[in-house]
Amino acid sequence: MTATAAREAKDRWVREWDPEDRPRWEHGGKRIARRNLIASICCEHIGFSVWSIWSILVLFMSPAIGLGFGAGEKFLLVVTPTLVGALLRPAYSYAVVRFGGRSWTVFSTAILLVPTVLAMYFVSQPGTPFWVFLLIAALAGVGGATFASSMTNVAGLFPRRMQGWALGLNAGGGNLGVATLQIVGLLVIATAGSANPAYVAAVYLPLIVLATLLAALTMDNIAIAPAGPGAQREAVANRHTWWISLLYIGTFGSFIGYAFAFGLVLQYQFGATAAQAAGYTFLGPLLGSLARPVGGLLSDRWGGARVTLWIFLLLAAGSAVLLVASAQQSFGLFVGGFTALFVLSGIGNGSVYKMIPTAFAREAENAITSGLGAPEAFARARRLCGAVIGIAGAVGALGGVAVNLAFRNAYLASGTGDSAVWSFLCFYGVCALVTWAFYLRRDRDRA
Repeated sequence: MTATAAREAKDRWVREWDPEDRPRWEHGGKRIARRNLIASICCEHIGFSVWSIWSILVLFMSPAIGLGFGAGEKFLLVVTPTLVGALLRPAYSYAVVRFGGRSWTVFSTAILLVPTVLAMYFVSQPGTPFWVFLLIAALAGVGGATFASSMTNVAGLFPRRMQGWALGLNAGGGNLGVATLQIVGLLVIATAGSANPAYVAAVYLPLIVLATLLAALTMDNIAIAPAGPGAQREAVANRHTWWISLLYIGTFGSFIGYAFAFGLVLQYQFGATAAQAAGYTFLGPLLGSLARPVGGLLSDRWGGARVTLWIFLLLAAGSAVLLVASAQQSFGLFVGGFTALFVLSGIGNGSVYKMIPTAFAREAENAITSGLGAPEAFARARRLCGAVIGIAGAVGALGGVAVNLAFRNAYLASGTGDSAVWSFLCFYGVCALVTWAFYLRRDRDRA
């Protein structure tokens, strides 16, 4: 066999291997999956940083640098990339199936250069109209959409028994991009002052190039069960899609919404300076990101539904702590309560995503007992999983939009965020009830 033929045979083996095939998994598949996972985490990490860059840039915006925007306008700048990223996620989830993990990751990472370069230039131009920043913030939304393609790719790389760990690690590494971005912002303020926001964007230009090269050189285009329009239509008609999406609004929507809004909340609730806000905002996203794989591991051990129920109960308790802190004007208690919400939402992100393959695997088992062949039933389950990952990821990110709009309206109406926090507390109660009624109770009845 010639070197060219051997290389083509290897590429064909890589494209077509099935992670559920244990012999092939142990003899090469595991190594391929881990190599692709590492590159995927790095690219998603950079994507999340670009997605959340406006949560830091708005802290710099002041009349002193010729960008004197108000609270309503600043909250719109952090809402816009959240919304765009959410709307693009279903398309990104399908694109990785259509074009391959390596090809799409290279493209989706390289395109991050556009909003980053534009942000670096225009934040240095005093008097720039607000609509220009709004457009650039919308372009930054492509960074948030990388989550859907990355998660779909990873779900196709690992067998179901390991997906809780793999998806949690991948998403947690991506979520860390939010915390990293905020640390970069803090370092820029500490070294160059609060009048040089362009330095924040400049840091990411070489990182985007390096991540693109890493994806091009180390990733593979692996065949994934198609989750195109047909699978997405089927997923839309499935009740699990919408219940899980609702729960993901409560976990990921909270995480990303709080991450984008926290700095502004500290500024308007307690009068924090840009340096003070940046000094506290990185800790919550950092701990929440690190907690996401823990959610996957706990779910592998005790079940996603059980872990998710406890998370929502604790999120409601954490919201109550914020209300107490606001009433007492306790800065330390407020920051501590918010940090706890980040950690809990991070764990919940992992547990909710673990519920996706579990729910559809049980549907496949029910179909088999009704007479459907096992290969067909589990192939359908894997196809639906890919579609639901994209849909739930998009709907969950819309929760971040709701969080920021709730804070914006609360501060414009009363100068405090209490009414927004009350709405979050009530929503967590609804999510806990849904988890118990549609997953825990039914599982107990089924057992």
